[in-house]
Amino acid sequence: MDRGVPIPTLHLFSKLDQLLIELLKGLSADDWDSPTISPQWTIKDIAAHLLDGNLRTLSMIRDGYRGDPPTNVNNYRDLVNYLNDLNTIWVLAYKRISPKILIEQLESTGREYVDCLQRLEPFETAMFPVAWAGEEVSENWFHIAREYTEKWHHQQQIREALGLQHPLMAPELLQPCLETFVRALPYAYRDVNAPIGTIIKLVITGEGGGTWFAERTYNDWRLVKNLSNAPSAATATITDSLAWKLFTKALTPQQAHEAIQVEGESSLIAPLLSMVAVMA
Repeated sequence: MDRGVPIPTLHLFSKLDQLLIELLKGLSADDWDSPTISPQWTIKDIAAHLLDGNLRTLSMIRDGYRGDPPTNVNNYRDLVNYLNDLNTIWVLAYKRISPKILIEQLESTGREYVDCLQRLEPFETAMFPVAWAGEEVSENWFHIAREYTEKWHHQQQIREALGLQHPLMAPELLQPCLETFVRALPYAYRDVNAPIGTIIKLVITGEGGGTWFAERTYNDWRLVKNLSNAPSAATATITDSLAWKLFTKALTPQQAHEAIQVEGESSLIAPLLSMVAVMA
């Protein structure tokens, strides 16, 4: 699949934010302390993390301010550890901030955040590459799509914790999220030395799903959307309601194995079970 073909997401940010603010304004005092599928984070912690995302983007991309530069970040794992530390520090600090203030800040910074993204030229080089897709340089449209998946899946974690109906599962909102997540597929197979022409088929069922193929080429793997007539060495099928959890590390390896229906060479599905489309 041509990485130069954008995934349209920018028009969805305001709707996603509106749904978030409406949701948070309806929470009870007890709801804010509810646990979520994100280990050690409550609903309030996730809301605080979303605010952090807004403010970091405004500070770095809009204002050109990065604060203290990271040290000893030499590889992907170092970068993940650094980001995890930043996230933890912020969430702990926001435990002293009231939900009312948190909502107000999310509402005001959300508008500025969207305005900031709208000013980015889609095909110019992004400030940060999409590392979970194996990219050392990314274009702004892909960075924006990655940001969309962050906002989508964290809000979905809140909704899951509350046991609510999921407007985020509407195809309009879910499909671009999954389309972005699966861009991690070739990178997940980077160490699989299969014969040239080997095809792995991924089917995500449900209205927000679709079908994608990872094809082994001479040098690496590539993502393809239309190979319906080519035989697949292995096919993995999963529902859209579980796919987002798989790609955001919200399923244990055992749960991931049980969630996926496999046809063909089961060993070729192993990289998919550990594929992560977040910095984790």
